[in-house]
Amino acid sequence: MSLRIDAHQHFWQPARGDYAWLRPDDPALAPLLRDFLPEHLHAHLQAHGIAQTVLVQAADSQAETEFMLNLAAQHDSIGGVVGWADLSRAGAAATIEGWAARHPKFKGVRPMLQDLPAVDWIATAPHPDAVQAIQRLGLRFDALVKPGHLEPLLRFLRRWPELPVVIDHAAKPQLVEGWNAGWAPIWRQHMAEIARLPQVRCKLSGLLTEAPPAARDTTAAAAATLRPVWDALLQWFGPQRLMWGSDWPVLTLAGSYDAWVAVSQTLIGELSPDEQACVWHDTAHAFYGFER
Repeated sequence: MSLRIDAHQHFWQPARGDYAWLRPDDPALAPLLRDFLPEHLHAHLQAHGIAQTVLVQAADSQAETEFMLNLAAQHDSIGGVVGWADLSRAGAAATIEGWAARHPKFKGVRPMLQDLPAVDWIATAPHPDAVQAIQRLGLRFDALVKPGHLEPLLRFLRRWPELPVVIDHAAKPQLVEGWNAGWAPIWRQHMAEIARLPQVRCKLSGLLTEAPPAARDTTAAAAATLRPVWDALLQWFGPQRLMWGSDWPVLTLAGSYDAWVAVSQTLIGELSPDEQACVWHDTAHAFYGFER
C-alpha cells in the first residue's frame, strides 16, 4: 500500500469551550461530545497506511488554532494545520503572519462560511490585507461551503485568482434530499464554473454524512449513492486536483473510518495507479506544501 494523506480531520476537547456548534441539547451530536485527540486516531492511520493528516479548525477562535498548532508540534502524523482567523479584520493579517513565522506546519486558513448568517459573506466581508497575507505567505484557503454559498464564493475566487483554494467536502451536496431537489442544479452549475479556475482543488470528504441513512448500510450502497458526485468531480477537476479526506470524527456520525476508506477505495480504485496516487496523496502533498 502506498502512503496516503488524510487531507481533512479534526481534534478537539469540548471542555475548552470553543465549539459553539457542539450543542449538548442536540441528541444527534451527542457522540461527538467527548475528546478526540491524536491517540484516538492513531490506529486508523496505521491500519490504512496514512502517513500524515491535515488538521482543520472546528471552532471560530484563535485559541483553537493555537491548540492545534501545539498538537502538530508534538505529533509527526500531523503534516499541516488549517486554522481560523477573522478575515473581516485588517488585523487578521498580523495574526496569520505570526502563526506562519512561528509554526512551519501552519498551512492555511478556513472561515466557517457554512455557519455564518450572511450567505454572501465571502464575497463582501474579507479584508484585502488578510487575503493578501495568505497569498504572500504561500498559505492556502479552505472553503467550507454548501451549494448556496457557491455563487458568492465564485465571485471571491475571481477577485483573487492567485489564491490557492480547496473546496471542503465537495461543497456538501445534499444527497439526503435527492437529485431532484433545488440544491442539485445550483451545485452542478457553480461547481463546474469553479472547477474551471486553475487555483481551485476539491476534497473527497464529508460525503457519507450527507447521504441518506439507508445508503450507509453497505460499501456497495454508499459507493452507488456517491458515484454521481464522484463522476462529476472527476469530470470537472480530474484526479490531479482532487484529494481524499476523512472528516473524522464528524465522520463517525455516519460510519466508521474503515467504512469510509472502503467506500473511497471502491471509487478511487477504478483509476490508474498514478491517478489513485494523486487523490490519496500527491494532490494534498503539493497543495499544502508538506515536507517529504
